[in-house]
Amino acid sequence: MGIRNGTKIQHPSKPISKIYFSFTLLLLIFTPRVDSSWWYIGALGARVICDNIPGLVNKQRQLCQRHPDLMQSIGEGAKEWIRECQHQFRHHRWNCSTLDRDHTVFGRVMLRSSREAAFVYAISSAGVVYAITRACSQGELKICHCDSHKRGQASDDRGTFDWGGCSDNINYGLKFAKAFVDARERMVKDARALMNLHNNRCGRMAVKRFMKLECKCHGVSGSCSLRTCWLAMSDFRRTGDYLRKKYNTAVEVTMNQDGTGFMVADKDFKGTTKNELVYVENSPDYCLMDRAAGSLGTAGRVCNKSSRGTDSCEVMCCGRGYDTMRVKRVTKCECKFKWCCSVECKDCEDMVDVHTCKPHKRPDWLYMT
Repeated sequence: MGIRNGTKIQHPSKPISKIYFSFTLLLLIFTPRVDSSWWYIGALGARVICDNIPGLVNKQRQLCQRHPDLMQSIGEGAKEWIRECQHQFRHHRWNCSTLDRDHTVFGRVMLRSSREAAFVYAISSAGVVYAITRACSQGELKICHCDSHKRGQASDDRGTFDWGGCSDNINYGLKFAKAFVDARERMVKDARALMNLHNNRCGRMAVKRFMKLECKCHGVSGSCSLRTCWLAMSDFRRTGDYLRKKYNTAVEVTMNQDGTGFMVADKDFKGTTKNELVYVENSPDYCLMDRAAGSLGTAGRVCNKSSRGTDSCEVMCCGRGYDTMRVKRVTKCECKFKWCCSVECKDCEDMVDVHTCKPHKRPDWLYMT
């Protein structure tokens, strides 16, 4: 006889039932819980109320209450980095799919300490830096403005220039993102927390890596004898492209003996992991629907018959084959510039073949496990 939540539970008497009960109990004890995440802020839109945001730890909730306007920016940023994630993986089996009305946003797929988790933590951290820094420069926040340290003269390979305009306050974006995003991971000390903290940092620094100098020329007939310059963030796509390449070269690591850092799993690895994404577990193949692993499978996904890359029908469909369907496509054509100032186009129709992956042939009840 056992007691859980004040309710008595009668143990089954049959041996098989006892084994099943014991196995289920072990799963409950050792299977990690899918926690809610601050990522869900993006789904709340203008309804951000600190006490009602699922997944915030105390430190994050305090920052939210202290800076509610920043949460609006983080929410908008969340939509942007999720779109970027889906763009980067649009031709892959795992395509950064999100789950509607799910507080974890990505579901159980983030439980595995995989390359995909490494990328998501990095791009989400980068997204917060980008959103906060942009909001500062656009005057949307009370607590920060343009970077006031960019004053006086400086020089580059084109000569001297005067600091002016509104330099993006990247340092404030980095500082707030570190405090907010890292708060949950700093509450525990295990391999996954260390992995997340490392990849969070890589994401933050990726935004800073692509800061660029923008200038305005002054002088006779635009001679550029005098320049006023400021620092600006590059388009977020550059950060996404960079982190996507880091995903390809991510390094497998294990926790060191004293639990304070990582060791590279490959003994032949040369170099440092400082600017590399790291992961602890290998990824599933994402071919089949697997609720336990959070994989949605590739059945019904569009594939490219003529490609040899990850979007090819052979790779995307995992060798299961594909169905072909003729569909009508409408595109703009015969466009002409009309004075002044518009472009007029005709709608052209043609028939194209669309290839989609076949489902796996197995009993329907297996999908329910």
